[in-house]
Amino acid sequence: MRDDEHYMQEALREAKKAAEAGEVPVGAVIVSEGNIMARAHNLRETWADPTAHAEIIALREAARRNGTWRLCGATLYCTLEPCCMCAGAMVNARIRRVVYGAADPKSGACRSVVGLFDLKGLNHSVESTGGVMAEEGLELLRAFFAQKRDKSRSADPPGPV
Repeated sequence: MRDDEHYMQEALREAKKAAEAGEVPVGAVIVSEGNIMARAHNLRETWADPTAHAEIIALREAARRNGTWRLCGATLYCTLEPCCMCAGAMVNARIRRVVYGAADPKSGACRSVVGLFDLKGLNHSVESTGGVMAEEGLELLRAFFAQKRDKSRSADPPGPV
């Protein structure tokens, strides 16, 4: 969908901000009725907060701006498949749909590790679409972690002489 790519571009802009700040490059935007309600990027290191994922920060901002925690009808775009914490928060916020880029084989909660949105008995159902501009998001992640590896190698003391 053209709209999905447009809003994913905005999420990718946020992911680039995260990388510039030394954070894992994940970005998110929340859209309702064609308007961006909130945008965010990972800030776990900056805030020393394990919950400071892009999606959680965006949900908090959208709820604050909306004046209610219920974000019915909104779509959340994120560059990486959400984890269980973020997917659970989306269910609780009543997000209508999540669109993500790259799958996360280590902690993805939409399909990769857990299908949280497919669980029966939840009080709300969230639609999910994955793979939107996945390569762009993956490239940001690859470059970020390659740079981290290079820095850690250059910081290693020289071997025995």
